[in-house]
Amino acid sequence: MSTSVIEQALKQHHVSLTKPRKQIYEVLSHNEPLTMQELITSLPQIDKTTAYRTVALFESLGIVQRLQIGWKYKLELSNQYQDHHHHITCLQCGQTVALPEDEVIEERLLALAAVQGFEPKDHQLEVRGLCPACRQSA
Repeated sequence: MSTSVIEQALKQHHVSLTKPRKQIYEVLSHNEPLTMQELITSLPQIDKTTAYRTVALFESLGIVQRLQIGWKYKLELSNQYQDHHHHITCLQCGQTVALPEDEVIEERLLALAAVQGFEPKDHQLEVRGLCPACRQSA
């Protein structure tokens, strides 16, 4: 996704597109979900404080979302900036893989919410288990 998209999103909120913000957006747009540490490590030219502040800003503007994995989390662009999908995460090595959207699952989730009188605005479906490599080593 082009950086003009992020530039427009920030401009709507009267926030400028700084070099660190652009770099963080680019890293998140070209990777699987990352932990904060992985994000910081991938951008050694950006100090930790700037990275944390940028992620907090992006979260508040709906640009970035957290994937809760137990008590930890990973970061990725929100559904406004990439196609909707779900994830499967290895409990041993932490690898997270995006699963393609499945219309049957999406329809079932909407139906379940409707039974409870909810009108869903967003959701995350996380599957946790062991990846092939970790299963083999166990």
